[in-house]
Amino acid sequence: MLKSMTGYGKAETDFNGKKYIVEIRSLNGKTPDISLKTSLIPRDKEMEVRQYLSELLHRGTIDLFITVEKEDIFEAPATVNREVLLSYMDQLQHALRGSKWHKASVNDFSAPLLASIIRMPDVFETKREELGEDGWDALFAAIREAAARLDCYRADEGLSLKKDILSKVDLIESYIPEIEAHEAERTDAVRERILGRINELSVQVDQNRLEQEIIFYVDKLDINEEKVRLRQHCRYFRETIDTEEYPGKKLGFIAQEMGREINTLGSKANHAGIQKTVVQMKAELEKIKEQSMNVL
Repeated sequence: MLKSMTGYGKAETDFNGKKYIVEIRSLNGKTPDISLKTSLIPRDKEMEVRQYLSELLHRGTIDLFITVEKEDIFEAPATVNREVLLSYMDQLQHALRGSKWHKASVNDFSAPLLASIIRMPDVFETKREELGEDGWDALFAAIREAAARLDCYRADEGLSLKKDILSKVDLIESYIPEIEAHEAERTDAVRERILGRINELSVQVDQNRLEQEIIFYVDKLDINEEKVRLRQHCRYFRETIDTEEYPGKKLGFIAQEMGREINTLGSKANHAGIQKTVVQMKAELEKIKEQSMNVL
């Protein structure tokens, strides 16, 4: 099944009076680039989470977020870290030694100065609640649920991608008969151009040799092999998108080979109508390449 690399999944779990909200999003990426943008996952569990996401989501730029909503509006207040507070005050007294503030007590400090002290780092501390084993099991279940929803999102997006990409492959292949319609006209035009140039020069030529040279020149402009290979690449593209589990990279390679044949058709065209069709083919191929970059 074709899947997109772009996706989003969300899940929630309640534990110890708190709601944990897990969100996972993914974008294009050549490898599984996983970022855990949360401090709620214990360090000894990070590798387990990364491995799980890598195996399920395969590749892409993957970001995981976890936020907490407290159901109990009355939260235990932060406590003053007495040692840190006194340390800041001692440092201030040392810095102000020799001034009128030397050996000042807490009551001597003005309100603005005291307000500045309590804003210093770590003066107030909140006890961080560690997740127990039961809490981690509930959180990891939410992570798995969010990842599964992201995977479903990717699958749904993949259906749209597949339809769009294959329509462009069909369109490229449909242009080949248009090129073939111009081929006979192109051969006659080349012959007339060569003969016209000879007549302008007013020179005598060996007709047998001239016919050989014309045949040789027209043969160099033959595009039958390019048409055959382009059709083969289109067929292989469809087979790959239907049979490969993760066809993204291979589709990119096939699109490159399609581009080679289309470019050769353009270089051998020697006809305005064929050149116009080649430009249309290139336009559709660029769209295929862009879409293929988002295929898992």
